[in-house]
Amino acid sequence: MDPKYQRVKLNDGHFIPILGFGTYAPEEVPKSEALEITQLAIEVGFRHIDCAHLYQNERQVGQAIRSKIADGTVKREDIFYTSKLWSTCLQPELVRPALEKSLKNLQLDYVDLYIIHFPLALKALEKCKDAGLTKSIGVSNFNHKQLEKILNKPGLKYKPVCNQVECHPYLNQNKLLEFCKSHDIVLVAYGALGSQRLKNWVNPNYPILLEDPVLCAIAKKHKQTPALVALRYQIQRGVVVLAKSYNRKRIKENMQVLDFELTPEDMKAIDGLNSNIRYYDLVFLADHPDYPFSEEY
Repeated sequence: MDPKYQRVKLNDGHFIPILGFGTYAPEEVPKSEALEITQLAIEVGFRHIDCAHLYQNERQVGQAIRSKIADGTVKREDIFYTSKLWSTCLQPELVRPALEKSLKNLQLDYVDLYIIHFPLALKALEKCKDAGLTKSIGVSNFNHKQLEKILNKPGLKYKPVCNQVECHPYLNQNKLLEFCKSHDIVLVAYGALGSQRLKNWVNPNYPILLEDPVLCAIAKKHKQTPALVALRYQIQRGVVVLAKSYNRKRIKENMQVLDFELTPEDMKAIDGLNSNIRYYDLVFLADHPDYPFSEEY
């Protein structure tokens, strides 16, 4: 199936492809890899590219996008590009310069989605949308109370189009998903395959998702990999899912997620794996007043 037709409509009228390519890589991976890997991702069919200033590879990712535009593989409007504001730039006067720095590194005129992790910067973000620097604005790691606070804010000009959160069969975010759906906010799943066991970010004592016997049995039944089953699970729930890999074989393989369907029984069995295991618990932010994970959802 052609992925560019697999899109979800956002509450501001734009469309986001349901399958995204995550470009984050550990520090030891050379930045030049981001160029080649993003080019390959676009070649095999990815049209939704997720990046951030924090990843320190926007220059290479932008170069990859522009090279694929130059050789006729895609047009700019075919690509949905997401960037994120990091937490050191939350003061309103720093928001637009941060986005402009990303655009300069990318050498693009606009991003399709700009995401914030804390509510402070929302007003400045609305001005960036008005200026045409981003088409849509979204949030990340917000719990339902933080979302409610924004939605009830007097004078809110633009509702966030999405909430990007860790989401996988061990943390299926069902309550948050239902809350977001009820407010026409798309849930975007990162960490959908568990984690890369990054020592600075992830608790290494948690089980490895892709070795789960239930996932493995369903994968065997469908002649797919456990990773594809975990990705397909999200798509069938109406969740936009990010597939992150720097492995060329897996990048090509991940596109096959659009070629099969899980049965209602499969979905129920995967739902049963939920155990509220959060790989990315961001404990270094636990003392912050806006730390989102103290709430149930």
